Amino acid sequence: MSISNRNATQYKTLESAETTVFTTPEKSRIRRQDENHTGVASIADRGLSELQMTTTVASMESKVQGDEEFQANRIILISGGHFVHDSFSAFIAPLLPLLIDRLGLSLLLAGSLSVFSLLPSLLSPLIGYLADRFTVRYLVIFAPAVTATLATLIGFMPSYGMAALLLFTMGVSVMSFHAPAPAMIAHIAGDKVGRGMSFFVAGGELGRTLAPLLVGFGVAQWGIEGLWRLMCFGWLATFILFIRLRDVSAKRDRGMSKAKPLPKRILRVFAPLFGVMLFRNLSVSGLTAFMVVYLVNVRGYELLPATGALALYGLAGVAGALAGGTLSDRFGRRRLVALAAICSAVFMLVFVHVDGPLLIAVLLGLGAASFSVTPVFQALVQDQLPDNRATASGIFFLYEYGVRAFNIMITGVLGDALGLQTAFIVAALVSLISLPLIMTLPAAPVVRHEDF
Repeated sequence: MSISNRNATQYKTLESAETTVFTTPEKSRIRRQDENHTGVASIADRGLSELQMTTTVASMESKVQGDEEFQANRIILISGGHFVHDSFSAFIAPLLPLLIDRLGLSLLLAGSLSVFSLLPSLLSPLIGYLADRFTVRYLVIFAPAVTATLATLIGFMPSYGMAALLLFTMGVSVMSFHAPAPAMIAHIAGDKVGRGMSFFVAGGELGRTLAPLLVGFGVAQWGIEGLWRLMCFGWLATFILFIRLRDVSAKRDRGMSKAKPLPKRILRVFAPLFGVMLFRNLSVSGLTAFMVVYLVNVRGYELLPATGALALYGLAGVAGALAGGTLSDRFGRRRLVALAAICSAVFMLVFVHVDGPLLIAVLLGLGAASFSVTPVFQALVQDQLPDNRATASGIFFLYEYGVRAFNIMITGVLGDALGLQTAFIVAALVSLISLPLIMTLPAAPVVRHEDF
């Protein structure tokens, strides 16, 4: 081998050795750097994933919290619709004297007109059942317009049969509102169902209290045939409800379908509730129906102050309805019903023995205590049947109207036999029988709020 060839070979060997000596540690260092970068990237990816998960959970919690919020604007809106609706559904009683003269009715036939308007309450459980399964919010939205239209056309009816048919149809509209509307309230009231029911019931009570004034104004201005001009208020209410409530549902929550069978839950709630309403509401229903007669015929009052006393009783009932359901959210349903039953009985016993300014004070207390339990009852059935809210509401209204009619009849029988004053005393004492039955009502959770 020549010298030049040996030098070339040695040069290549030396170059290879240098490459081996210097490149291997460098590669190791680069590999370690790559591994470090990969580890940092992995940690960053895990941190990003955890952040995304936290954000998702927070979003879900925020959504749940939003679903449980008390949607005051919408609840007040539905309660306002209830006010307008019940103002027109209560038209018939103050119009009875005019209808008797126009149609030549006896007292029996005149009284039966109200029965025709109440008969559709037999359909309220069916309407509620359908509301739990189908979108029937439009029944609530359009009911004020339909009820107002039918109520203000009563003056055009030429016969008793036509008037009865009109009032039966109006009764269907009334039930179409009352069965699903409380379910809508419960759906948007969050965990303050009692407060929501207080607003709803107070709206209806205020409407029924002011209905005679609206009727008196309309008849004085245009006569009974000119009342149709007032239906515009019902249509205005429907327009507002349509704009604001198109996306509020009364359907049940599908996520709660694992509850006990519906018949068992209905029996657990409504079996004791029937006894409570039957005994506790005897004095309330009787006094509402016969107060004016009692004050005029037994106590010797003039008609104007007697009707004023009834209006005062009703206005106090509005305040009681506003307070009752709200307080039951905090102190419990059964406790509020028991307290109201005791207070109603005491005020009733005092009412039949006092006059003058003290009578006004007693009427205020009696009205507030008497009507405070209606939103509590409504909240109770909504608590126990959360996945069948409209069905529960429909059954409740069937109870309410049926028990009211029965209690009025019993008070009338007692009044004929013993006199109205004794009948009121008996009714007050009988109402206390409801106290042990109240303790058998299902317990509802006590909810406390810092912002109460």
